[in-house]
Amino acid sequence: MRSMGHRATEGGGRCRTTGLPASPRMGGPQMKRHALLACFVMVTLLTPGTGGAGPITFLTALPVAKGQAVLRGQYVLIRSDDNRISADRDLTVQTVPLALVVGITSRLAIFTAIPVLNKSLVVNGDGGRLTRRTRGVGDTTVFGRYTVLAVNRPGSTFRLAPFGGLEIPTGGHDASDRWGALPRPLQLGSGSWDGLGGVAATWQTLAWELDASAAYRRNREADGFTFGDAVSTDVSFQYRVWPRELGAGVPGFLYGVVESNLAWHDNNAQGGIDDPNSGGTTWDVDVGVQFVKPTYILEAILQIPTASRVNGTALDTSYRFRAGARWNLSLF
Repeated sequence: MRSMGHRATEGGGRCRTTGLPASPRMGGPQMKRHALLACFVMVTLLTPGTGGAGPITFLTALPVAKGQAVLRGQYVLIRSDDNRISADRDLTVQTVPLALVVGITSRLAIFTAIPVLNKSLVVNGDGGRLTRRTRGVGDTTVFGRYTVLAVNRPGSTFRLAPFGGLEIPTGGHDASDRWGALPRPLQLGSGSWDGLGGVAATWQTLAWELDASAAYRRNREADGFTFGDAVSTDVSFQYRVWPRELGAGVPGFLYGVVESNLAWHDNNAQGGIDDPNSGGTTWDVDVGVQFVKPTYILEAILQIPTASRVNGTALDTSYRFRAGARWNLSLF
């Protein structure tokens, strides 16, 4: 997906993509080698649709070039537990979200994400501990992102892009087991058509990238139940830790990643009555790593709950872990 190839440089030792001349401190073949490397790095990081590292837990503002695509797969593990009540609940959610981003124009990209879920809730029952579980495909999210501001400077780029779309109820929401209907948060889907929107911003240089995003989700009623609306703000900083100094023949780039996720969830409602044991505010601080190659990225991150104020007996998250890969594709 990255536009490298033989046309990365032009006459006079100048990078075609950036217009930057080769370093005047170098001479002969060594100057040419470093000029080619500088072009490789700049094309890899600043060409629309390529990206250097990028946030792991939320959306970047960097565009996807027309006719290009990014395929992303992750494994997400979420653990929650609570011994504040006699049920002594332990919730485990394993998710494999598959996402495809397609560049429609140089500014417009369309995102589609489909999660495969495995949810299990272990609680105290009359005969001891019992497990309630669901497995299958969850709700599908489709949205568009449009770049409204692009500022390119030698060695850096800035993008501002609002986004908006829908969550489509492709996951089941009426599963049951031998103990009866499963709680709605344990179901694979919400059963409702929900809207989402927000804005993302990215500032990227050769050595680091800073991303921020703010989003709002409007959840609607289905079969008398409504999940609470949600507001989130996220920040990510990625820094190239290897190689510390650029040289010829570098096979890839290693980035350290620090992220912050602040989220507020309104109360769920059943029959129009708010559930006092749902919703609240959480803040996670995350540490991760990314290995970036021209055609793919490998990444992993641990999301650590730093502050939490949930309502009533709502479950607190113990931790979240994500690991996955992204592949850059050329469609035509």
